[in-house]
Amino acid sequence: MHSDAVPTPALRSVEFVSANPTGPLHVGHGRGAAFGASLASVLAFAGYSVSREYYVNDAGRQMDILALSTWLRYLELFGELVPFPPNAYQGGYVREMAEQIQAAHQDKFSRPAAAVVACLPTTDNLDETLDGLIVAAKDLLGEDWRYVHQHVLTEQLAECRSDLEEFGVHHDVWFSENSLHDTGMVQKAIDTLEANGHIYEQDGAKWFRSTAFGDEKDRVVQRDNGAFTYFAPDIAYHLNKFERGFDRVVNVWGADHHGYITRVKGALSALGIDAKRLDVTLVQFVSLFRDGVKASMSTRAGEYVTLRQLRHEVGNDACRFFYMLRKADQALDFDMDLATSQSNENPVYYVQYAHARICSVLAQWNGDEASLRNVDLSTLKHETEIALFAQLGEFALLIQNAAKDFAPHSLAFYLKDLAAAFHAWYNAERVLVEDPAIRNARLALAVATRHALRNGLSLLGVSQPVSM
Repeated sequence: MHSDAVPTPALRSVEFVSANPTGPLHVGHGRGAAFGASLASVLAFAGYSVSREYYVNDAGRQMDILALSTWLRYLELFGELVPFPPNAYQGGYVREMAEQIQAAHQDKFSRPAAAVVACLPTTDNLDETLDGLIVAAKDLLGEDWRYVHQHVLTEQLAECRSDLEEFGVHHDVWFSENSLHDTGMVQKAIDTLEANGHIYEQDGAKWFRSTAFGDEKDRVVQRDNGAFTYFAPDIAYHLNKFERGFDRVVNVWGADHHGYITRVKGALSALGIDAKRLDVTLVQFVSLFRDGVKASMSTRAGEYVTLRQLRHEVGNDACRFFYMLRKADQALDFDMDLATSQSNENPVYYVQYAHARICSVLAQWNGDEASLRNVDLSTLKHETEIALFAQLGEFALLIQNAAKDFAPHSLAFYLKDLAAAFHAWYNAERVLVEDPAIRNARLALAVATRHALRNGLSLLGVSQPVSM
């Protein structure tokens, strides 16, 4: 049966951000966070039961690289200098974590640099050298490697949580990739695919026949040495989501994951799950501009503007609103100068100012808003009043469509139009006039506008100031 014929599901999982905990969140992650949080809020406002989820990649190669990077910086503190790989993590936060380990354990994890170098393969390939260093570190540290790995994971995950909470972004579930391995979920998923006839063996490895589902090539899920590839736990994770009872699963991914959609949906189909129950929204990249100059963005090299830096410079409100000024699948140029300006050209200032203006009028009136619920609105005949009425009348349908189309950005557009309609009316007509019938009707219109502005800004994670 076509999915359109099925009643709208009530329970949805929205997974967003899910950045590797290998460094501070940057402005690109911030867009995914703002979009995912706003989408989840819109879905909840529209009547869905929503679970906000972060998938923690705590078992992959990138975490090994971060642990290695930190350990090499730790060795430097004791004069043991191993050539630092250019494709390792370079940021200052890596040195800070190395210093934390030194402060807590002195030279417990120090090893001679010569012993490390002696373990390296003879190759000019940077990735092979990096992997060789990881193997060397694991061999030389033994059980102590787990401590270094866990330390960097704990530190970076704590930083990530803190950044998101301070950004007004909350997750109900932090799901560990490691837990999929520890509980046997990965093995279960691969066994199910194999039982369904979608796994074949070649050169000792197990392959998922993803070309049968539209993928460009088949994918290895288990290597000849028995180790699972990165794709295997992803399959298990999606299976687990549906086993938890979600009617629909929404993933908010970076644009660079475009090619990944087909193989994940294919795996779901192979597991006997309707792939239409998985929705993937891709969030395009962010270009940050300050004084007309584009900021550099390179996570591995440590040359990027963090989300924390951006928030401190322009504020949470501007961040949350500006991130929503383009559709998710469109690239975003973030103008920091505009975001910090107090002018009508700054959209978040313009919308918040409309809310503050209404609050000021109501404070001057100092009456009982409950008395405005059943006032006669027929006295409101000015063209600006009619236009404002029309804007208010669109709010409910806009929420429904934003939830259905996964388009919370439309709310930002709406709020700009609503603020413009309000400012036009406010500049054309006095609210607190002598005639009580007209005054009360205009006050009722102002209260309704404030209500829509307040709800809309709240759904986008933006504050609603009562004065500016």
